[in-house]
Amino acid sequence: MRSVEELVQADAGLVSREIFASDEVYRLELERIFSRAWLFVGHESLVPKPDDYFVSRMGSESVILTRDRQGRIQVMLNSCAHRGMKLCRYDHGNNRTFTCPYHGWSFSTDGKLVERPGELVGVPGHATHYKGELDKKAWGLKTVAQVCNYKGAIFATWDPNAPPFEEYLGDMRLYLDGALDHRDGTPGGSEVIGGVQKWRVKCNWKLAPENFIGDRHHDISHRSVDLVGIGPSAGKGRRDFTEGRVCVAFPQLGHGTIGRLPAFEEPPFKSQFQNHPVAEAYFRQVYDARVRNLGDSLRVTPHAVGTIFPNMSFHSHQPRSLAVFHPISGTEMEMWRMYLIDKDAPEEVKEAARHYYLRYSGPGGLTESDDMENWTGATEACVGTESQKLYFNYQMGLGHAQPVPHITGAVTADYTEENARAFYRRWGQFMSGAEWDALMPDTVRADAA
Repeated sequence: MRSVEELVQADAGLVSREIFASDEVYRLELERIFSRAWLFVGHESLVPKPDDYFVSRMGSESVILTRDRQGRIQVMLNSCAHRGMKLCRYDHGNNRTFTCPYHGWSFSTDGKLVERPGELVGVPGHATHYKGELDKKAWGLKTVAQVCNYKGAIFATWDPNAPPFEEYLGDMRLYLDGALDHRDGTPGGSEVIGGVQKWRVKCNWKLAPENFIGDRHHDISHRSVDLVGIGPSAGKGRRDFTEGRVCVAFPQLGHGTIGRLPAFEEPPFKSQFQNHPVAEAYFRQVYDARVRNLGDSLRVTPHAVGTIFPNMSFHSHQPRSLAVFHPISGTEMEMWRMYLIDKDAPEEVKEAARHYYLRYSGPGGLTESDDMENWTGATEACVGTESQKLYFNYQMGLGHAQPVPHITGAVTADYTEENARAFYRRWGQFMSGAEWDALMPDTVRADAA
């Protein structure tokens, strides 16, 4: 493996093909990125009741996202401290304790029984086989160092020295809010509908967040889908609300989006779901409420797609969804999609949205199929000895980005690869082992404070 500085030359717009196919790079990513960065784990609506759990991933680790009996969200390694067996072998369920099927060790998150989440509470033969000498408090489950419930989206990190999530997110929060907030502008208020779609793709994980972070110029790939007209309105196309969007990058943080610039008022209402009167009336109603609720405050209209470094992306409008790209190897990832809707929307509106989401996204979605073909083809082009001597070109708009008014640390341009350069610059910083003082610039930290 060549040096990180040679592999990624973001300021020159050059990224080596080697990082999209190398298992050596993949193993180092697990250590230096996925063991340190804030990672998306799931949504609170996946665990609505006490003792509910959802099995998620952080890098290559299986983790349990659960709501304890006190209503708090917990994230812990899905691995028995005794011999490593997975405790939860179903995708989701409800358990008061997590019991290992191998030797019967059991662990609890109930704050009335234990001092810390995941503490060992039951050991068969503790008094006889172990002579009462096993220190249960020393053999609990490994839990994440920090967890953050940000408007229903659950993020976690293994690194106790990582900055708070909202500092890590920076002003990119304005764009993520568009996916998580209620359509009337009130904070949060969304839920996952239709479960979680999961499928594996023979591609390197980085190609997917790069696609969402700001690749405006790959619409040529979707021409056939645009002609079919799978959007929710009566017009042609895959979705509504694409006009007025530009690329916005956060070069110091590695996040980015294709969205509108911040504004102090809502653009005029644009019809959607024209063929569904109930859904149409609902979205008109929440638009009017949004105008009243937000007044003349700064906001970003929810018409964006974007990426939170390293591996979580979102659509804030239709199809309103969250995506996460789990690395499996240097040439394979597992992709998850969660679809969002206002929690209090009428069931008829939720069903109309769900049908559209499935036409658009997921392994059977027409648009996602185009993207997967691109990502697998690009990965195949990176595995050869001669191919790995070459670089991909990320030089579009190099040197032409301008600061974004009203938000900290963001730059913009109409068509540019500045967003991808920001992503790979951040990748290089993590892979070089930079400490958090270097990873989080003073300007960003001061603004967060």
